[in-house]
Amino acid sequence: MAFRRPTNGRSPLVNQQRQITSFFTKSSSSPSPSPSPSVLLSKQTPQSNPKPNSNPKRSPSPSPTTPSPLQTKQKNKKKISKPLLVIGSSPPSPLLTPDDTTKSLYGDEVVNKRIKIYWPLDKSWYEGSVKSFDKISGKHLIQYDDATEELLDLAKEKVEWVEEVTRRFRRLRRVSVIEDDEEEEAVANAGEAESVSGDDDSSDEDWGKNGETEAVEDVLDGMDLEEEDDDDGGRAKRTLAKNSELRKRKLSGGQVGSTKKSKGASDDNGGKMVEPKDNASGKDPHVLDGVYMGDATERFGMRDRQKFRFLGEERRDANRRRPGDVNYDPRTLYLPPDFSKSLSGGQRQWWEFKSKHMDKVLFFKMGKFYELFEMDAHVGAKELDLQYMKGEQPHCGFPEKNFSMNVEKLARKGYRVLVVEQTETPEQLEVRRKEKGSKDKVVRREICAVVTKGTITEGERMSSNPEASYLLAITESCQTSANQQERIFGICVVDVATSKIILGQFQDDPECSTLCCLLSELRPVEIIKPAKMLSPETERVLLRHTRSPLVNELVPLLEFWDAEKTVSEVKAIYRRSNEENLHVSGSYSEDGISSLPSALSELVDAGCDGSYALSALGGALFYLKQTFLDETLLRFAKFELLPCSGFSDVGQKPYMVLDAAALENLEIFENSRNGDPSGTLYAQLNHCVTAFGKRLLKTWLARPLYHLDSIIERQDAVAGLKGVNLPFALEFRKDLSRLPDMERLLARIFASSDANGRNANKVILYEDAGKKQLQEFISALRGCETMSQACSSLGVILENVESRLLHHLLTPGKGLPDVHSVLKHFKDAFDWVEANNSGRIIPREGVDLEYDSACRTVVEVELSLKKHLKEQRNLLGDPSVNYVTIGKDAYLLEVPENLSGSIPQHYELRSSKKGFFRYWTPTIKNLIGELSQAESEKESKLKSILQRLIGRFCEHHNKWRQYVSSVAELDVLISLAVACDYYEGPTCRPVVSRLPCPDEVPCLSAKSLGHPVIRSDSLGRNTFVSNDVTIGGSNHANFILLTGPNMGGKSTLLRQVCLAVILAQLGADVPAESFEMSPVDRIFVRMGAKDHIMAGQSTFLTELLETASMLSSATRNSLVALDELGRGTSTSDGQAIAESVLEHFVHKVQCRGMFSTHYHRLAVDYQEDPKVSLCHMACQVGKGVGGVEEVTFLYRLRPGACPKSYGVNVARLAGSQYHRRMGKQKTLKLKYQLYYSAMKNEVLTSIISGLPDAVLYKAAAKSLEFEGMYGKHRKGSKDKLAIQRWEVKVAELIQHLSEVASNMHCHKAAETICVGSLNELQNRAKMLLKQS
Repeated sequence: MAFRRPTNGRSPLVNQQRQITSFFTKSSSSPSPSPSPSVLLSKQTPQSNPKPNSNPKRSPSPSPTTPSPLQTKQKNKKKISKPLLVIGSSPPSPLLTPDDTTKSLYGDEVVNKRIKIYWPLDKSWYEGSVKSFDKISGKHLIQYDDATEELLDLAKEKVEWVEEVTRRFRRLRRVSVIEDDEEEEAVANAGEAESVSGDDDSSDEDWGKNGETEAVEDVLDGMDLEEEDDDDGGRAKRTLAKNSELRKRKLSGGQVGSTKKSKGASDDNGGKMVEPKDNASGKDPHVLDGVYMGDATERFGMRDRQKFRFLGEERRDANRRRPGDVNYDPRTLYLPPDFSKSLSGGQRQWWEFKSKHMDKVLFFKMGKFYELFEMDAHVGAKELDLQYMKGEQPHCGFPEKNFSMNVEKLARKGYRVLVVEQTETPEQLEVRRKEKGSKDKVVRREICAVVTKGTITEGERMSSNPEASYLLAITESCQTSANQQERIFGICVVDVATSKIILGQFQDDPECSTLCCLLSELRPVEIIKPAKMLSPETERVLLRHTRSPLVNELVPLLEFWDAEKTVSEVKAIYRRSNEENLHVSGSYSEDGISSLPSALSELVDAGCDGSYALSALGGALFYLKQTFLDETLLRFAKFELLPCSGFSDVGQKPYMVLDAAALENLEIFENSRNGDPSGTLYAQLNHCVTAFGKRLLKTWLARPLYHLDSIIERQDAVAGLKGVNLPFALEFRKDLSRLPDMERLLARIFASSDANGRNANKVILYEDAGKKQLQEFISALRGCETMSQACSSLGVILENVESRLLHHLLTPGKGLPDVHSVLKHFKDAFDWVEANNSGRIIPREGVDLEYDSACRTVVEVELSLKKHLKEQRNLLGDPSVNYVTIGKDAYLLEVPENLSGSIPQHYELRSSKKGFFRYWTPTIKNLIGELSQAESEKESKLKSILQRLIGRFCEHHNKWRQYVSSVAELDVLISLAVACDYYEGPTCRPVVSRLPCPDEVPCLSAKSLGHPVIRSDSLGRNTFVSNDVTIGGSNHANFILLTGPNMGGKSTLLRQVCLAVILAQLGADVPAESFEMSPVDRIFVRMGAKDHIMAGQSTFLTELLETASMLSSATRNSLVALDELGRGTSTSDGQAIAESVLEHFVHKVQCRGMFSTHYHRLAVDYQEDPKVSLCHMACQVGKGVGGVEEVTFLYRLRPGACPKSYGVNVARLAGSQYHRRMGKQKTLKLKYQLYYSAMKNEVLTSIISGLPDAVLYKAAAKSLEFEGMYGKHRKGSKDKLAIQRWEVKVAELIQHLSEVASNMHCHKAAETICVGSLNELQNRAKMLLKQS
């Protein structure tokens, strides 16, 4: 007989899957037309359900009765309605016994055929295939559909042969090619959640007595699947041949349900599908609209319109308010009483959850599957590619093992996912009904998690993407005093995956510059704010500087707590943690006064200067409380204060300030093309091998150092990791590359120490969650051991370096915690390899006292049994008397038959065999009872050993976190040391001097300064042109006024100087022969032309807002880079603004800076100013066809001003680039040419002009005319320069006239061209006469 587990003879599917599809079907009173005999019998003799087990894959058939051959033939001819599967059915009627002739035919001929095996204890049939036949034993190897195998004698089994029927589909709208190793998961996720195959615990559910459950079997072997794809009216077909095993799917109406995406909209009165909100559209964050999938409109539209009228025009919230009401809450729904009364118990339970969370997608747990119903089913079909199940109600689902993958998919796409778990088994429900008199017919379910963008803690993308997903809570106070508006922001930033909480409170300017900077750096994925409390300016900033975050509005005070309420809640959490003996970030002393973490204590002590930050923490905690993460997160939270917290001057800060404009214009983290990291400074420096190192590098890059001692300390550390020590550093990196994301892994380990949410003990889970938790724990232990060994190996370099920072980071007991003894304790506690493979910890002796005590009790009972055996041998006088185990009976005293007369009468005879009798003595029975109890206690202690070990591990959470922090810092330092090898040209260690005295001028001097990002491989055949730059210092101007031709490299020079300053203060090397500077407290960059229409800002307004921020915030130690200021308006206005701004920076602020412009009058105005250095990007100008100037860019920084900008030349080049792109189709190469064209040392000439010749010639003539009019009204010292320029132009005119005359003598055919040139010279002469 087929038994999978000989110990108890039960299959994994003892408790059959209930009829999930009838979960939402109201029971009908009409009887079934033709109930089967088994149904009638089951109604008479109900039987309790056996206990559930853990394998959802093997699928019992609806009826255990073997059909006759006649019935089988009838099935092939027409569809016969299947009998209902009734819960608690009586034992099946006897199967038809195969005759002996049939039995003898079971041999090689049945190999590779499909078969059903009947398992008596399960009262179910299981399908599989015959793989092979062993002629010696006469047995067949059966492989079931869940991949388990069994060797059976088919002659002794009750079997059915499955006839394979091939069905051809005319069209399959979605086809996915699945690899063998991915097939099982893909099938499970695409529709394997069939009601027949799972083990649903919900035997109490009102499934609907007349509901029909049907699984359609589709044989896909050798089938050609045609996929149609409509594209612009065209239809492309492709045929995919796919061989797969027989699989069961629940199909809509017996056909493959079309899940192709449709643009059809749902009806207003129908059940609407949940959609992720789009904040950019300005919609209410809780209003959710959607569409049906594929043929869902036809299937469900009419039914939804008729049944769910309360979802359309009649919709109200839980307080019966209409959508037009001011206090209307779209997150809730009022259910009409008549509708609630019409529901079954299961339906009512689902709608009770859904009506309170209309803005979320419900993952509703039923047995081993998560089910999605009604409007949520459309989301599952659209976003998760799930198939609709059969029936009139929208319904789909997936197995428990796919939970993490699917919940992450929906959360990443902007959905809120509500996880409703089963917290009671049918057996527990039955006990509750008997003991407490409960009338419930549905197992208890509870909300155990809410997963969103900002609360994801695990998943595939989390493992591969090191970027933090920040959740940001913000509150604001606007005060007007002395005609000035003061903004105070309270900020709380939470990284749930690493349990990091960053708090801050700061005063901001009217443009919210600091907030903009923070948002540009963090890019939060989720925002929490008090409803209708933020100013319109702040709302616009949140819209402009984020990337479509999920927005949550909380009720002020009630949900978005104030500082007092927040502190009270935090203390309560720490008090409860102390009572539970948990080692947490804070503590609670005996006198009742909470000892908060230092960051929180600082904010509490600050009073009003910390109240808004604490209020923001309150908003975040309330939100996290709804997701069951508040206590788990807070107990082991790592608190930090924002660097911009407080109200002190910028000069007091330890970091350079990079505002939002600087981060974007300099492309620190995101490029301007598509927002990716490629081509950014972060990508250039990021050679970290750990995920936590990459996150730390990003933090360093957003806030370079400002204090000189800190800069030099980091420079020493970077230098100490190069040269002779580089091989050790590279070996250290190799060791670290094997690490998982330790920061996130430790956070999960700490969170698992507290049973909460889905980890709660009451939650019924069928997947081996304990094994996964154990594997993560062992992974964390191995990671800590790897870090310890790697740091120990790298420590040998300390003999060769003098860096204080490296000595601090690599010396145990200082920056590196001493964890050797702790790791040894866990290493000796159990076998890591065996535990990882088996999913079970067997602790070694002395590790766990409770387990050791239970083991001793078992040993003592076993010794007593051995002692009793010796006594029985002596009593009976036969040393052959021994213990045997038969079936479940252990410790049977086996006595030879000839001693039966000597057996005392009180011995209990249990069994016998030829020549022997087996007894239990009263002592044996007592000892067996004690042994059973002792082994149960031992097993109980063994199950809880993992939690106790994790608890001990968490006792040292500060050490583990500090270790990860030190390793991350070493990883980043090595990355900076390696990055210099990727620069183009020479590199050097910057010389950073102390801040100058008030009488001195800050300096910046670079020789052969290159670009840290641009290299030869991105420039084609040319190399980047380096330049010498000097700004400030003794005998040098502190501002460069930069002119030059369009595309001459002015913007590039501004960027490379700013990036070099950032590198210097980051502690890294700079691409230059030499680089010397005094520290910069803030970099201001105004570059590029862009608008922010969504924020109501035009291009010119955006330009002036950024400039205004510079004017109000720049100090003497700042660095300003202005690129073509004033070009967004008329020439006169733009030039006036540009000159005024330059005047302010040069003479009032007196900071270092660079000002590139095409307003050449500025060069005239400042030619005598010693504080301004006139420079230009050099070029060579020649004459082309028709007198159009051809410019060769040299990209050299030269002293003096450039006379013109040669814009007409750029117009010609634009056309040339266009024709080259269209002609050669080298899109990628030209993209780099266009993007870096201002940085390449090559002559860009045009063979075929992109613009019409007439337009170019006209533009050239107009350019000369305007230049002639330029400077007409100058006075004073400017006249001398005008006269000089007039003389130069006269000389050029005479020279050109000579060339034309010689051409006319030598080339008569060129007469037409020469006449045109003479006309041009005549016009130029007229203009020169006017100027004279």
